[in-house]
Amino acid sequence: MLRRAGRPLMYFFYRILTAVGMLALAPYYALRGWRRGEPARTLRERFGRIDSELAARVAACAKQASEGGECRRGAIWIHAVSVGEVLAAAPLVAALKKRFPARCVLVSTTTETGQRLARERLTQADGIFYFPFDWVVAVRRALRTVRPAAAIVMETEIWPNFLREARRAGVPVIFANARISTRSFARFKRWEWLVGPFFTRTMRDADLFLAQTPEDAARLAEMGADEERVEVTGNLKYDAEPPGAGKFCEWLSSEIQRQERWPVLVAGSVVAEEEQEVLAAYDIVQRRWRHALLIMAPRKTDRFDAAAGTAEAGGWNVVRRSQLNLASNLDESADVLVLDSIGELAALYGLADAAFVGGSLAPSGGHNILEPAWYGRPPVFGGSMENFREMAAQFLSAQAGVQVNSGEHLGRVWVQLVENEPLRKKTGEAARALAERNRGATARVIERIASALDGEDQTTTPRQANSPQLDSARPTGPVGLE
Repeated sequence: MLRRAGRPLMYFFYRILTAVGMLALAPYYALRGWRRGEPARTLRERFGRIDSELAARVAACAKQASEGGECRRGAIWIHAVSVGEVLAAAPLVAALKKRFPARCVLVSTTTETGQRLARERLTQADGIFYFPFDWVVAVRRALRTVRPAAAIVMETEIWPNFLREARRAGVPVIFANARISTRSFARFKRWEWLVGPFFTRTMRDADLFLAQTPEDAARLAEMGADEERVEVTGNLKYDAEPPGAGKFCEWLSSEIQRQERWPVLVAGSVVAEEEQEVLAAYDIVQRRWRHALLIMAPRKTDRFDAAAGTAEAGGWNVVRRSQLNLASNLDESADVLVLDSIGELAALYGLADAAFVGGSLAPSGGHNILEPAWYGRPPVFGGSMENFREMAAQFLSAQAGVQVNSGEHLGRVWVQLVENEPLRKKTGEAARALAERNRGATARVIERIASALDGEDQTTTPRQANSPQLDSARPTGPVGLE
């Protein structure tokens, strides 16, 4: 009884904390938005006030769906935190619009870079906005405006107030492409004695967890998710389609051919601690092929200036994507092209003679290695792949990728791939084939979402699971998987 009575108290303290946090952070976010030149709607949306034009579109869509007898509330709300989740959501948005053409499909993001990429890539979405702060007032306001038939959270961003208010409003919440990284799981275990009961109760407010791997499913269960609501559906990122080349990619391709630049190296999603390592690897390559070109894409926008400065300090002639005039030619003396833009990296892997996927030589957990594989380029990555552990293991097992442990090692591997064309093609084709074989997660996820929208057992069972009699139950072992 004491343990059960403590749960409302934990929510009470959490709500007080978030309310105080909003009062304290509102001036900060307002000042930050003003300095960055963000539109006024950004802060309003974070406080749950959805743009009036979007709200009107949602209301019209809901009315149309209701008149057609399809549903009481028409919208499907997909939340994708940042760039990685937006890319994973792309095939899901397209499939949902095809399956439910009368419903509005809306996408929210947390980060500015995610917002920009969503507006560029998720063109089939009916609306894109910022996810509200996890403050009861903001969450309720957003839910009243969107009136979702279901909320789909990409991967695993858990906000207690949002989950609880969605449950109270009768909105099923489904975590799609759910994963728990080794680092996050270790952090939970370290603080389980303090947050365990509250976290378990929060997890029970979700209706379904569609995990990427059996390991993710087991971790979700151990963190408090009901075993009956955890399933393994695979990784949605395998179902993403390569983006079109775009004007910049086409221009750069023609400049590379005109100048006979070779080899072309693409280092994507590079974090701060890797910039020197990548440049050291490039130095090894450029000593053999003076007319080489390195395209380096920093992972975060706040590293654009610093990354360019680091390369210039190393003696390279640096050009920046943001300063290029596509009506002119590329500087023939350019050594390093810093890709200080959002959404253009993936297509550039198609120009690469050898590639590197960052966030992996530094302890950052790794990034998506499928993008070079789409173009038959073997992904080269470091040892820190905790966020893509199973994917990395599959690529290595199939001899479809190469793992390196330093900038010097990366340089040697790049030289080997450039010199040995049969090896490069064989490894690249193995990477492309592996990416193709693992497709299919989107179809499985769509079926589970459809079941929730159709009011089948997946919506009724979770509502029952939130009853007081079942709240105290907690899984005692890993999820049973076939």
